[in-house]
Amino acid sequence: MSWSAEERPLPEAAAVRIRGGFLDHGAEFRRLTLQARARFEQRDWIGGRRDAVARLGLYRSAVGAVVDAVQAWLGPRAHDRSLWRAIRADYARLVAERHDAEIARTFFNSVTRHVFSTVGVDPEVEFGGREFGTGEMLGMASARSLPDEMTSLATPATPMQETRASTAFDSVVQTFVRQRSIQDLVREILQRYRFGVGYEDLERDAQLVAREIESYAPRVGVRAIEVAQPVFYRNKAAYLVGRVRSYEGNLPLVLALLNPEGRVRVDAVLLAEHEVSVVFSYTRSHFLVATERPGTLVRFLRALMPHKPVDELFTAIGYSKHGKTELFRALRRHLESSDDQFELARGARGMVMIVFTMPSYDIVFKIIRDRFLPPKTTTRRQVMEKYHLVFQHDRAGRLVDAQEFEHLAFGRSRFTPELLRELQEQARDTVEVEDDRVVIHHLYTERRVTPLDLYLREARAADAVEAVLDYGEALRELAANNIFPGDLLLKNFGVTRNRRVVFYDYDELCLLTDCNFRHLPPASDEEEWAGEPWFYAGDNDVFPEEFGHFLEIRGALRDAFTAVHGDLLTVSFWDSMQAAQREGQILDLFPYPRERRLHG
Repeated sequence: MSWSAEERPLPEAAAVRIRGGFLDHGAEFRRLTLQARARFEQRDWIGGRRDAVARLGLYRSAVGAVVDAVQAWLGPRAHDRSLWRAIRADYARLVAERHDAEIARTFFNSVTRHVFSTVGVDPEVEFGGREFGTGEMLGMASARSLPDEMTSLATPATPMQETRASTAFDSVVQTFVRQRSIQDLVREILQRYRFGVGYEDLERDAQLVAREIESYAPRVGVRAIEVAQPVFYRNKAAYLVGRVRSYEGNLPLVLALLNPEGRVRVDAVLLAEHEVSVVFSYTRSHFLVATERPGTLVRFLRALMPHKPVDELFTAIGYSKHGKTELFRALRRHLESSDDQFELARGARGMVMIVFTMPSYDIVFKIIRDRFLPPKTTTRRQVMEKYHLVFQHDRAGRLVDAQEFEHLAFGRSRFTPELLRELQEQARDTVEVEDDRVVIHHLYTERRVTPLDLYLREARAADAVEAVLDYGEALRELAANNIFPGDLLLKNFGVTRNRRVVFYDYDELCLLTDCNFRHLPPASDEEEWAGEPWFYAGDNDVFPEEFGHFLEIRGALRDAFTAVHGDLLTVSFWDSMQAAQREGQILDLFPYPRERRLHG
């Protein structure tokens, strides 16, 4: 259907209104992001955390305001699909030349999905496919091949490839060409990224950074260093992110900057892909990084971390909704190019969630059960609130990011009979099974990790000890960030491909400051042998001396754990962590090993 001259202004005006909502959202998003520099320089860590949380809530409120306004303005035609097709076309024209056009199109999709409560994908009123560009160019699965310009030190680039790589990222990187020593080159970079409070000792740090680079690349081999133009801020740190270009190929480069006492210093130099990947992990909170070209910046980051999915990189730099779009599009591509089925995930069955996956895909899908068996007393609403708490909270590198989806449709044949039966029996409120498709009205996705209990049974002895010790570190770091997992069973923790222990089961999670840590009351002989507890325990009471019963580790593993983390079984540890939180302390948590720190 074509619109007459009299009707044409209506869809165009609606498109202008939607674009206006997107621009308003972007302006506030940028304002909060740009405050990160001042927060870092002034050591205003609480203000920085407040800004990060406020920025997380912008998108939902912006989309809601646009939906309400446009529906009220369109009145009875608010659900006229032919009208929305025209609105979509006009909106496409309005945002076509923007450097963040993919983000603008995702915003439009969010509006239409709210208006129509779309099940699956509606190409009539949504953008999709190659209209977004980034995911199509790079691919999403970590095993997929990359364009030629995305090279590593192990695969040297040709001069032609190097030229294309440099040109592709000119708009988001600054190139520093080596003229003299590597130390001189690093000094030039630090001077370019100077802060208002200055460096503690710029010459010292330039020398230390140069020494680290020289240990990876021959002294004569370094040609230039490219650094992303914006600084990446998160929590109490700032990061310069780039790559070292040498005659042997490229190395990722991250300089971690701290401001411990009012002057900035370089705290760590990261040159290995796996170390840089941990900094950008899906278990960490979003960076505050100001860029007008998020897609180009993501392509540059993907050149540094070729195994990192595009959706995680968009999420890492603050564009979680577009990250969700890229994740969904990657899933659709995978379904089109594979034939394996969804199946129940490995590990113990959850009492709150049905968890399933595909063998060929590193994502798990989690659906809330209709009913929870005892001893679970939580509700569906409370479970969803816990996931929202994790979304807003600093995840400290120990909480797996979860993406929330609504109204997804899959082919029925892609589900194993066992999984289909469980969905029909245990999740009728959420899942509709039709003749040839399965409609899921609400689910969460998370990166797939190996459940810790399975890992310990299958790992070599040395790796098992390492995992048990990192489990203790995970509990400490969560406590340092005011999080108590609630359920310490090993099946609720997982091991990532970088062998870090993370927590992923949130139905019992709570703020540490909401807990009441108590000593276990002594019992008489009769009470100790009785089948019932001999003391009263309130809803928020926690008894650390009982944690040992939940560890499910024995022998050498238990000895290793208690030797290093025995204080986790005491009330005094948890009381001290609570005191730090109540005093407003923000404790140091570094996304890199202690041995990578330059100043101890």
